[in-house]
Amino acid sequence: MFDLVTLLLLFMIIASLIALFTNDLLSAVIAIGAAGFGATVLFLLLRAPDVVPTHVVVEVLTLIILLRAVVGRETVTFAGVRPIPLAVASGVLVLLFLTFAVMSFSGMPEFGKPSMIANTDAPSRTYIAESLKETGAPNAVTAVLLDYRAYDTLGEATVIFTAIVGAVVLLRRRSRKQRQLPMGEQGGNSE
Repeated sequence: MFDLVTLLLLFMIIASLIALFTNDLLSAVIAIGAAGFGATVLFLLLRAPDVVPTHVVVEVLTLIILLRAVVGRETVTFAGVRPIPLAVASGVLVLLFLTFAVMSFSGMPEFGKPSMIANTDAPSRTYIAESLKETGAPNAVTAVLLDYRAYDTLGEATVIFTAIVGAVVLLRRRSRKQRQLPMGEQGGNSE
């Protein structure tokens, strides 16, 4: 499985680079969507299925909105040499990001070993041992989602609802600004 994860990460990096360096805006949006759906598959492979539904909905709606904004528009791209200070600043930011990423990953347990083994006071131990007694839910995942982290679940549902409403508002065919014609002028002659 680790080889598949590495391959998927490579795919996501390549898709992100294509999105950054392509001159066609539509190709950039498609590459961003490919990287996002790669992240969804990565969540599944890393056994985080609770994140997947929210991620898929937000990813699909974002892709629809971006495609709607891009398709049919004539774009002018800048095809010149980027200024050196901007390139240096970008390189420094990427270097800082990589440094912080390596520092944060060095403190994590080895890949494949649950953190609850390394941390004896991890909340997951309490969730597994006490969920039935404290919540009455026979399924520990249900207990975590609906009792221990109910506000988090409510927040995720709110994000999904907001994304759907936003997409409906942006993608509807008839604009609110469209003028309503008087009753006699709508379909031709009233005579």
